[in-house]
This record gives sequence, C-alpha cells and structure tokens, in this order.
Amino acid sequence: MNARLFARLASLAFASLTGCSTSSMFDEPVRAIWVTRFDTKTAADVQGAIRDCSDAGFNHVLFQARGHGVAHYRSAIEPWADELGGADPGYDPLDVACREAHELGLKLHAWINVMPSWRGTTPPKDERQLYAAHPDWHWFDASGARQPQRPSFYVSLNPCLPEVRAYLVEVCRELVVNYPIDGLHLDYVRFVDDLDPDPDAYPRDAATLALFRAATGKAPDDDLAAWRAWKAEQVTTLVGDIRAMIDDEGRDVVLTAAVGSSPEGPQDKHQRDSRRWVEEGLVDAVFPMNYTADITQFRTRASAWGRATRDMNVAFVQGIQIDPQRALDVVETQLALSRRETPHYCLFAYAHLFPSAANASGATDLQRERTRRIVRLVRGGMPQPSP
Repeated sequence: MNARLFARLASLAFASLTGCSTSSMFDEPVRAIWVTRFDTKTAADVQGAIRDCSDAGFNHVLFQARGHGVAHYRSAIEPWADELGGADPGYDPLDVACREAHELGLKLHAWINVMPSWRGTTPPKDERQLYAAHPDWHWFDASGARQPQRPSFYVSLNPCLPEVRAYLVEVCRELVVNYPIDGLHLDYVRFVDDLDPDPDAYPRDAATLALFRAATGKAPDDDLAAWRAWKAEQVTTLVGDIRAMIDDEGRDVVLTAAVGSSPEGPQDKHQRDSRRWVEEGLVDAVFPMNYTADITQFRTRASAWGRATRDMNVAFVQGIQIDPQRALDVVETQLALSRRETPHYCLFAYAHLFPSAANASGATDLQRERTRRIVRLVRGGMPQPSP
C-alpha cells in the first residue's frame, strides 16, 4: 500500500470514529448546476444567479471562482480576472455567492480551472499573471517552442514541476481557508491538450525531462507508455496534495473533480487517472462530463462510472449537458437513466436555463418553455427509469 493511500484511509477511519465526514454532504440527492464565470459581472448578477438556482430546486451550486490563472475573489496570490476588468470590481464575487447560497440553504462549491493559465491569443496585460510571470512553468516542446496560444482556448501549466504543484495547492488553500465554501471543485485537473494532435509532445523542457529520467532512467520516446503513466502520476500527486491540504486545515470542505465521461487510467490522452482517484479516496465525488446526445453511449458511460464507484467512499455525480441544441426528450431520458446508477446529477450550465451576463439577449417563448420543463424535473418531476 503506498503512503498516500495509507494516509487517506487513516483519515477516513478517523472521520468515521469521530463522526466527522465530509461525505455527509452527499447523504441526500445532489441536484447541482455549474455557474460559469461569464454569467456574472455585478454583485446583483451573482445574487440573482444564486436565487435562480434556489428557485429552480437546485441544492448545490458550482460557482466558478478561477478560470485561467486569475481570480473571481479577493486573492493575495493571483490578479483579478480579466472578465471583471482586471481590477477590484468593488465586491467579492465568491463572498457574495457564499452568503447568498447559505441564506437560501444551498451548498456552494468554489469551482476552479486548475491547469489553464491563460486563454486566447492576446497576452495578459498584468505582468503578475502566470503566463507572463512564470513562462518556465508552462509547456515547451522538444525544440524549445512554447505551447502556442489559440483563439478561445487555454495554454497550460506544467504539473510535472514540483513548484507548479506547490503553487496550485496554495491557490486552493486560499479558497479553503478564507471562504465559507462547502466544496472545492477541480476542473481541468489534467493535461489540457484537446487541440493538440500529439498528447506525448509536451512537456519536453529540460527540467521535466530530467525529472522523468531520474524517476525511470529513460527518455520519453524510449517508452511512451511509461512517459504517459509518469505524467498521470504527477497529476495524481497534485490531487493528493490538495486533498492533504484540506485534511491538514481541518476544514469541512468536500473535494470534487470534473472527470471524463468514462473512468480513465494512466494511458488516457489527458493523463488523468480518475479511476485511481476513486480507488484511493483522493476526492469525495467525481462529476463525469457525460456530454453526448447518443442515449446508448450515455447509458454505457454512466454504467461504467456506476461500477467504478460502487462500494467506494466516493460519490458519483452525473454531469449532463442541457444546451439548447440538446432535445428536451434526450435530457429527460438521460436524467432518468442516471437514476439507475446514482441519485446525484449536475447540469451544464446555468446560462442554458436563465438569462445571464453571458446570454443577455433575452429568452424566446420556446426557451422559456424549455426552462420550465427542466425546472419541473429538478423540483421533483423526474421521470422514472425504464426497466
């Protein structure tokens, strides 16, 4: 048994003996929704979004507090988000969200994008921002070229570097210690290479290659399977370090992670070994992003996660996409199918149900009817699964 697994099992045993368990948050069905950083610009937007979620029957809100190395809260570590003008907006979005949620009896999770460090092709204006301040913490290929910036997508931090993992733990600590959050939700806690055709191409900087050689005696191209497994181990180490920080701080904060639609292992293209996170109890819940309109595929993925989490002390919260292109009967069927495997679900996303700063054009009659039907399901009109 490795040291991290032993420590986590000891922590869980202590929690059961003392009656203190963060998993108690999942003793009742979770009806959750993601609220993105684009949905709120003002304090009134934040309050309105939380009230909308409460009125619709949700009991958990995943409120995005960090997108790409910038903060939607008062941080001593990272600069203010560019979506908020890159300066103090005169209120603290996360604090407002926590207070509003708790007044209405909702659980509030601070949702953070972990690895992304910047988005788009325009460099940050603030020199304190990670992309500008720590170029050495980013991805470089074998020729020494930095990961290129792309329109509407992210460049990524390198989790193979111990200093990067330590920094990210401190970002998480700031949220856990300074805000009355009920949960910390990790998104993009993986190698962010969706648009790169070769997941093995990064990171090939000298420091990373030296660490890999010290661990394995090899170069990446000597053994690509070992290279992928080692990179996955570095991501798992980060998740374990965040878990240990929360335990050490003694905070009753659940740690959850957005994961792939099916259980992943170390050879996954994102080097996100989410199956291991479940087996070692590094997270309190996984939120698989089962974003497909194909009912057979949806059922297969949900069943795989049901098997992976059965008899584990880790909750399975099914992520379901509800964008306007998704037919309502598909959403209803997927909610019903989810109930076969888990009582918990999370809908993506708020702006697909309600007007927001990201979608301020106003709702049509068809959109309002769509919202009414989904809200009825959330409030208790859930269809029963077919045999």
